[in-house]
Amino acid sequence: MSVDAATVRRIAHLARIAVADDEIAHLQGELNTILQFVEQLAEVNCEGVEPMTSVTPMAMKQRKDEITDGGIVDDVLRNAPSREGNYFLVPKVVE
Repeated sequence: MSVDAATVRRIAHLARIAVADDEIAHLQGELNTILQFVEQLAEVNCEGVEPMTSVTPMAMKQRKDEITDGGIVDDVLRNAPSREGNYFLVPKVVE
């Protein structure tokens, strides 16, 4: 796959980037190089390779899943325009 000048202009338009006419050829080369690299990556056989989140093995830190009110109910509700008990009071929108 290769990119032509019209495609470069279209990509620049979609990305809302102002590109001068003298920059089109350079960007065309850059985009074609990127696409060639992606095609090269697509040729790699990765069947049976597990996805990984890091190049070094590690375990995610986990904490106990506990439901709390955060201990700052009054601080949070202080910003509410109106409240009822420990809840935000909002206008009725569904009848």
